[in-house]
Amino acid sequence: MYLTSKTYVKPEMKISDIVRENPSILLVLEHFGIDDVLKDKTVSRLCSEYDIEELLFIAVCNLYNGFNVGDTSELKPLSIPVIIKFLNNSHHYYLNEKYPEITDYIRKLNASGQLKEMQLVDAFFNEYFEEVMEHLDYEEKTAFPYFTGLFEKRQSSTRDKFSATHYQNHHSDIESKLEDLKNLLLQHIQIKNQGVVKRKLLSSLFELEFDLKIHSLIEEQILIPLVLSIENKITK
Repeated sequence: MYLTSKTYVKPEMKISDIVRENPSILLVLEHFGIDDVLKDKTVSRLCSEYDIEELLFIAVCNLYNGFNVGDTSELKPLSIPVIIKFLNNSHHYYLNEKYPEITDYIRKLNASGQLKEMQLVDAFFNEYFEEVMEHLDYEEKTAFPYFTGLFEKRQSSTRDKFSATHYQNHHSDIESKLEDLKNLLLQHIQIKNQGVVKRKLLSSLFELEFDLKIHSLIEEQILIPLVLSIENKITK
């Protein structure tokens, strides 16, 4: 799952062909809650069956394929709960899959009697992931309920305390610190006789960083502009 340019996704394309070219699209389907036999279904048909706006689905797929998000100004408010579902599912992926996977690789290297530096790697990653969990907790308990309330027109009492602008100002690129950890492992720590585990650890870090980057782009370039447009209409 690495950010490489692939084919630009369009409505008439078959989902199975898109997945063959870029297997990370399987994660897109999972985050959208799509668990189906793809057969010869096109993007358009799949979106229709799952009540997902084509524009949203295509924008997300193209992010995973290495393209810019494009113009999503025509997205409708009904996409808000779909985006939130996607982001919540990605949270589960980080917490229940990637974090345990990465910590397991680090502990295997520690258990094999590797350098003291690996203990620093362990401490660094755990401290980093605590920040990630704080970020995800803020989204799930503060931002997402507000966005859902806005969509369901229950935002009147919370608007003064919270808004998309508050969220935008609070938002941070939670993937950026992983660069330091990757550089440490790639350039400065020599691990003998555990090359396979080190490779798996680095691959998993790259995968986590990639998906966190997409996560941030969806929030910054799709969700926040959509919510701001709704807020602006309310204040007029």
